[in-house]
Amino acid sequence: MEAILNDKSPDEKIIALLAEAANIEQGFRLLVETYQERLYWQIRKMVFDHDDAHDVLQNTFIKVYRGIKNFKGDSKLHTWLYRIAANESITFLNKKKKQFTSSIDHEEFGLANSLKADQYFDGNEAEMILQQALAALPDKQRQVFNLRYEDKMSYREMSEVLGTSIGALKASYHHAVKKIENYILSR
Repeated sequence: MEAILNDKSPDEKIIALLAEAANIEQGFRLLVETYQERLYWQIRKMVFDHDDAHDVLQNTFIKVYRGIKNFKGDSKLHTWLYRIAANESITFLNKKKKQFTSSIDHEEFGLANSLKADQYFDGNEAEMILQQALAALPDKQRQVFNLRYEDKMSYREMSEVLGTSIGALKASYHHAVKKIENYILSR
């Protein structure tokens, strides 16, 4: 088995290991080692808070573990994982919004302040302003902006991850960029 796996990409190795009952644990461990950091940062860009990002990441891996048998390979493994992480991030944010019956302005203020207080955030003032502008965006626009700008994902890949048309993604990205520009210019 080892000789066969040596010729494969990391995703192919993970899928091959997960396909055999005797190797599921090893395959899942490799999946976590390979994707944990990338998924963490994707989630972190959505939820901002370090502890919240870890909670969402754990939920993401639980969903992946439970659903890995259903992965058909119609999309790339990383696309499937990003989709689950994106959905978990949005679910988390929606739950959080329901818990707090505050206005959107108050929520944005809370997100921005949580960045300032976050011991893991070490950005300079320009980065802080960008993060505050991102906090002011609707969840979907923030997600599209992060995938395109930060993760350099193509619109086609984003369409697979988010299940949204390329045209709608381009419009969301355009609106996000304009809102960020306006936020920065108003400072």
